[in-house]
Amino acid sequence: MTGTTVAGRLNALGRAELTLFVRNRTAVFIALLMPLLLIFVMRSTLEEIDLGPSGLTAAGASLNGGIGMVLIQVVYTNLVAAYVARREELVLKRLRTGEVSDSEILTGTALPAGLLALVQSVLIVVVGTFAFDLTAPHRPDLLVLGLLLGVVLMTALAAATSAVTRTVQTAQLTTLPFFLVSMLGSGLFVPLEVLPDLAASICELLPMTGVMTLVRAGWLGGVPTGDVVGAVLNALAWTVLAVFAVRRWFRWDPRR
Repeated sequence: MTGTTVAGRLNALGRAELTLFVRNRTAVFIALLMPLLLIFVMRSTLEEIDLGPSGLTAAGASLNGGIGMVLIQVVYTNLVAAYVARREELVLKRLRTGEVSDSEILTGTALPAGLLALVQSVLIVVVGTFAFDLTAPHRPDLLVLGLLLGVVLMTALAAATSAVTRTVQTAQLTTLPFFLVSMLGSGLFVPLEVLPDLAASICELLPMTGVMTLVRAGWLGGVPTGDVVGAVLNALAWTVLAVFAVRRWFRWDPRR
């Protein structure tokens, strides 16, 4: 590791991880194309649903959900596989013998995915604003807060999930429950307002719900102040729990 400062070490780790990511065609496909495909599929589905109670259009709901899919696919799903692969290849173990701290190793590995997710999210907002006649971001500060909390939360959850993932191949299975629960119950594509009251109350507690509420409030508006505060608390609480899980159960040695 050539860097002698935290920034230098993170930069070196990030560049190395980006090189490995670009070489993985499957990861590139999932990160770049899968969210876009889901946006178009879900938009056609949402046109058949009465979104009146939410105040959203099919385009607004699908593009807002597209940002959530970017966070899940690009950050969470990709990083679970990355952490497992680096662990099984003894990369993590070798890095720990140097001057790099544990938090720097995890953060540096996540940098390319996090930056890519932010860039893709910005592109979705720009395309939605100019090509789908959606409004410009209503509260850019809330949108940025939601995206940043989303990246941090997905990174922590990915590291925690890697602890129960034996191989890169099984990462597709261990990430599936979170993917399905978030897609169906966190307001990614189906607004909570159209769900029965009990189901909506339960879904409000899910990990991605706070992030998606902040993204929607920041871009499309229409979210009461109380719900925004609750969304921030939800995202922070899940982030703290995920970080605790990483500190407690993250595995640095291969699972033989």
